[in-house]
Amino acid sequence: MSKIPKNGPRSTDPDLHFRTDHIEADLKGRSIRSGAITLVAQVAKFILRTASTIILARLLTPLDYGLLGMVTVVVGFLDQFRDLGLSLATIQRSEVNHRQVSTLFWINLGISAVLMVVTWLLAPGLAWFYQEPRLTRITIFLGMGFIFGGLSVQHQALLRRQMRFGALAAIEITSMLVSVGVALIAAQYGAGYWSLVILQLIQVIVTAVGVWVLCGWRPGSPVRNAGVRSMLAFGGNFTGFSMVNYLARNFDNVIIGWRLGAGPLGLYAKAYQLLLLPIEQISLPLRNVAIPTLCRLQNEPERYRSYYHKAILVMVTLGMPIIAFCFITADNLIVTLLGSQWTEAVPIFQVLSVAAFLGTFNMAAGWAFISFGRTDRQFHWSIISSSITVLSFVIGIRWGTIGVAAGYSISRVILQVPGLVYAYKDSPLRLRDLAITLSRPTVASIGAGWLLFMINSLVFSGIKGAILLLINCVLYGLFYLGLWLILPNGRQILLEILQLSKELRPPQQRN
Repeated sequence: MSKIPKNGPRSTDPDLHFRTDHIEADLKGRSIRSGAITLVAQVAKFILRTASTIILARLLTPLDYGLLGMVTVVVGFLDQFRDLGLSLATIQRSEVNHRQVSTLFWINLGISAVLMVVTWLLAPGLAWFYQEPRLTRITIFLGMGFIFGGLSVQHQALLRRQMRFGALAAIEITSMLVSVGVALIAAQYGAGYWSLVILQLIQVIVTAVGVWVLCGWRPGSPVRNAGVRSMLAFGGNFTGFSMVNYLARNFDNVIIGWRLGAGPLGLYAKAYQLLLLPIEQISLPLRNVAIPTLCRLQNEPERYRSYYHKAILVMVTLGMPIIAFCFITADNLIVTLLGSQWTEAVPIFQVLSVAAFLGTFNMAAGWAFISFGRTDRQFHWSIISSSITVLSFVIGIRWGTIGVAAGYSISRVILQVPGLVYAYKDSPLRLRDLAITLSRPTVASIGAGWLLFMINSLVFSGIKGAILLLINCVLYGLFYLGLWLILPNGRQILLEILQLSKELRPPQQRN
């Protein structure tokens, strides 16, 4: 492989979009800087998404969200086939070329066109199943998004492969700004559930335009013998996992909508969304940075282990306290942010918090499966775990939305450790090391939550409102930080995390 010129890759280089040797030369620095860029962008997206969620929740009703939830379960399931895992295959492979990526592009686009037509054909049946005629047009409009999604799969994969997270962040923020702006205007003028449809459709369109503009790569004609068979096998196993996992994770929405109707589904879906909203702002960008880096380190066990546990530590250090805080302040949090019409979502929110707390390190198994190219084992495990998850929903529906939420949380408790043991088999990772990584943020998060609960019970009993929410946030932060510092080696580890900021400077500025 030829070397990259000192001043960077030239635009005339035919392999410009596929090479990674210049990245591997400074993998640690690029990884940390990419993480910083992504984190800053994610903060902006979190603020925007939270603000839009609050405003839309006040302009719309649980019924509006329930109608969209009935459709997005089906559209989201079909969306698992659009990618076919081929974006991860492009990222995971140590070497790819123009012919391979072009062939994968046309496969993704062709499948997306088929999925759009399938969605349109399913629309009347979906309306019949839920006995809700409004679902037909909603399904048809959301199905149009498949084409634009198919146009952007490989471009996004190339940007991630090259660790161009600044470009990805710009695209994501722009698409959110445009789609949220239009949706808010539509909701203000009485569009109801159509404002949610508009939000999703415009976001995927703007994203497709953005990746084509900023990536710069243009696909060639598909080639029969492009050498993509192994990539299709990798992607096929990952798609199998995604499909089974998606069905299990969304069967709760199906069974609630079918048995209880759009109103209860809207309450359940909003509780689930609000709980996962802050966690997704951390986990998704971290995943996008961690997986390309871990794939480059798969043949260096010591460096792999070090990076893996540091990435997990960042996730749980930020994620666990958020979930614990949300659990303790749930009644005040939901009413203050969304309004009194969402009060019934509070107990659902709290029961789901158990699953969300464990979910802060769900990626631990997935990262291992993907980075070592073992998506076949990931698929096999998903069949077992998904069966148990679906069974928990079937049993839980007897007690309504609370029963479904409880079933999901219990299934996470049962499956977490066996899933990690299976993922770590024949790898350099050990469960004991992960337990050590998780111990401090777990103890600090739960301890700070207990202290806040006691303060609220003794001092702020019966008081609610935005001011109390702000006071609780400050107190919890102080409790959490204090517990981190007094735990064994807590101060040292916290300083190590803070010292990583020095790596954010460009390489030529370091000593």
